[in-house]
Amino acid sequence: MGSVSRLSAQRDYLLDTHSFLWAAQDPDRLGRLSREIIESSDTRLYLSAISAYETSYKYRAGKLKDYAFVVENYAEVMRRLSVIDLPVTALHSHQAGIMEWEHRDPFDRLLVAQAAAENLVLITDDEKIRAHPWVATIW
Repeated sequence: MGSVSRLSAQRDYLLDTHSFLWAAQDPDRLGRLSREIIESSDTRLYLSAISAYETSYKYRAGKLKDYAFVVENYAEVMRRLSVIDLPVTALHSHQAGIMEWEHRDPFDRLLVAQAAAENLVLITDDEKIRAHPWVATIW
């Protein structure tokens, strides 16, 4: 695909929730290209409001104990990573609900719908998402 500067000049990126968590706390878990894009000062990174809900919901359920700092300091971590807050709109919600995709995770469905609607490349390690025809992905 080319260098990070060429990619970032062409596209903006949406972080999947796990990509945000890993970028914030475990960057070695990111794919090489994903990490380069996230760390590039030329890249515009977006973070969905649904990721805020997903992280706090799963943290409260005891599933993200290792990410307590990120969850408890969410706004500060967003600033540190220079991510742009992406609100969830009625259009995003509608598209997530009607898309033909046998994937039941409502968080993933909404992220795919947002990335498609906003023409964002989704940074994800999730194979089910990467196989979806509506959205461009990178890892």
